[in-house]
Amino acid sequence: MNGIEKWLERRGVVIDDIAEIVLALQHPYNADLTVEECRLSVLAVLDKREVQYVLYTGIALDELAERKLLPEPLQSIMEKDESLYGVDETLALGITNVYGMIGLTSFGYLDKMKPGIIRHLNVKGERIHVFLDDLVAGLAAAASARIAHGDPKAIQYHLPDSP
Repeated sequence: MNGIEKWLERRGVVIDDIAEIVLALQHPYNADLTVEECRLSVLAVLDKREVQYVLYTGIALDELAERKLLPEPLQSIMEKDESLYGVDETLALGITNVYGMIGLTSFGYLDKMKPGIIRHLNVKGERIHVFLDDLVAGLAAAASARIAHGDPKAIQYHLPDSP
């Protein structure tokens, strides 16, 4: 497990949660697609450094907000998850754009419908996931777009052996 996977798990998100969303997005177009293939696509997207940087940034902001370490008015905006804030979606678009326009349209759908783990992260409670719900949607959208584009590595992707 790499560093970003640990950060996601610390926030209650596992790769299989995201893979299930990818499968739901792509199954209507590829009935033979498996959750394992979707999982591998999520891992391939996570392997991109620019995706990792976006996730680290958003997760760190959520965690700082939980600890009330952000300056005002940002702290209040994060605590309320202000609907006009929009920076969370903007940051997530950095992930969706890795695989083109289909990632963007899938992200819009996921942001509106909030399936699976995205809905769970969007529920207001003690934890703040202003960024993470959108980042997970962006990650699922990019992994889905990767499969839709027929990336030849989409199915064969595997992680290098860990030390």
